[in-house]
Amino acid sequence: MPLLSPLLHFTSLHRRIRHFHVSTVRHFMAAVEPISPSTTRVGWIGTGVMGQSMCAHLIRAGYTLTVFNRTASKAQPLIDLGAHFAPSPHAVAARSDIVFTIVGYPSDVRSVLLDPTSGALAALRPGGILVDMTTSEPSLAVEIAAAAAAKGCHSIDAPVSGGDRGAKNGSLAIFAGGEEWTVKRLDPLFSPLGKVNYMGGSGKGQFAKLANQITIATTMVGLVEGMVYAHKAGLDVELYLDAISTGAAGSRSLDLYGKRILKRDLDPGFFVNHFVKDLGICLKECEIMGIALPGLALAQQLYVSLRAHGEGNLGTQALILVLERLNNAIEIFPTYLRSEIGLTIALLYQSYLEVFNVVQEKVYTDDADYSDLTYEKEEAKQGVSNNFDMNRT
Repeated sequence: MPLLSPLLHFTSLHRRIRHFHVSTVRHFMAAVEPISPSTTRVGWIGTGVMGQSMCAHLIRAGYTLTVFNRTASKAQPLIDLGAHFAPSPHAVAARSDIVFTIVGYPSDVRSVLLDPTSGALAALRPGGILVDMTTSEPSLAVEIAAAAAAKGCHSIDAPVSGGDRGAKNGSLAIFAGGEEWTVKRLDPLFSPLGKVNYMGGSGKGQFAKLANQITIATTMVGLVEGMVYAHKAGLDVELYLDAISTGAAGSRSLDLYGKRILKRDLDPGFFVNHFVKDLGICLKECEIMGIALPGLALAQQLYVSLRAHGEGNLGTQALILVLERLNNAIEIFPTYLRSEIGLTIALLYQSYLEVFNVVQEKVYTDDADYSDLTYEKEEAKQGVSNNFDMNRT
């Protein structure tokens, strides 16, 4: 019998090693200790509008949390609940088995996770898990997963939808990408936060969230356009919203924001600034994929208009302001606000919002006070223009 060539011998050896590696991993998976409050140390980076509520759910579920936020005062309510504060993302990971992040820009995600000296991955022990819940770039999620795997760790991209109310109520939609068995293992931590939806391999959670943002953006355009049309047609807009809520035009956006718009409640559940960032990432991905989504492009430009008017720190429902300006429409108030007193209160509130936006020296980030840069500076740093094109990030 002829001897095996060196190449065939190497190939055979590689297959045996690979089989051994896979078998070893499977045995390791079976032996992994289940996640529980008594055995699992949880770290959290980013305790802003949503992060704070999400952390609170885990603390109330019995987990020990170590948290970090650039502005330490924003973590104080969690410290009062029993969380420990760490001075850096690196310090968080050194004390944790699983580290969650929900910050601002992709550049923030890269910094808090991958920085070789201060990032979380550098301090995470083999077998540890990174869970990034920031709306970010799919390609970055893949990069983080590869870096984690090289260190014997795991990474899941798990952006969320549902806004501040979903975070407070524990009813978020979680879009998870990465190893399916890791996502399933994380279920005890995901369950207090909302419903997890496994979307596929690394980056697929981010792709799903971006598709979600496209749907929200175009739905919001339809909602506020319908309200302006109804108002101009002489309808009672409040009655109009009630009438369509149970028909084909009913939507989650209508339920969440219709009456908030009527009450002139433009406080953020999700900031306009963040939405501009998300839609910019969507447009960048569209260019890479070679697809045209004109509704997305229009919605993004309308939200850019809000930011240009200094309204980037309002909620996404503030899109009504753009349509009012375009159509020279008076503010759309329900009947009870059309009285002299009600109108005065509403106008005073609007004046407050205008002053509030003028005096802001810092801009909020996705879910942590993470960047001292303005959104315009951050986009300039990434080489992005405010002009309408398919290269926005």
